[in-house]
Amino acid sequence: MQVIGQTIDDAAGEAFDKTGKLLGLPYPAGPHLDKLASTGNPTRFPFPVGAMPGYDFSFSGLKTAVMYFLRQQSAKNPDFIQENLPDLCASIQYTIIQTLLRQLQRAAADLGLTQIALAGGVAANSGLRAALQELALEKGWAVFIPEFQYCTDNAAMVAMTAHFQFEAGDFAPQLVSPDPRLKLG
Repeated sequence: MQVIGQTIDDAAGEAFDKTGKLLGLPYPAGPHLDKLASTGNPTRFPFPVGAMPGYDFSFSGLKTAVMYFLRQQSAKNPDFIQENLPDLCASIQYTIIQTLLRQLQRAAADLGLTQIALAGGVAANSGLRAALQELALEKGWAVFIPEFQYCTDNAAMVAMTAHFQFEAGDFAPQLVSPDPRLKLG
């Protein structure tokens, strides 16, 4: 396995959660945002799709744009978010999906990829699943998407790993430091 692209800030699931927090959705916001997005207009509020070189992606511009947009609109109408919640959710979800799929298409074209797998907690997002399946039909890709119950959040995976390490008596020293960019084998 080779990493060819990655987030330079938050992962897609974190972008769902952080923009959902701006909308007043409960944590984790991703599932709530996904459900509300299903009844909204995804192009009503055009938010910026992050433009990163290569295959990396970023959602910091989206979060900032959503924050300032909501602040501006709420100053004019304090009920703006509630009155437009499904369209806001759909527009945010659409932007996150377009960001991911744009980079995926670039990587697939450049590297000749024809088999694509979706994984992690964000793989539970119905909009992403549908958009990826639609794109796969168009491009002739074989797509592998886990069943919903196997779309596990990273936090749950880390907790389960810690559980097994605890059971095995495998403890780290107290002075160990986290390394979020730890290279795999």
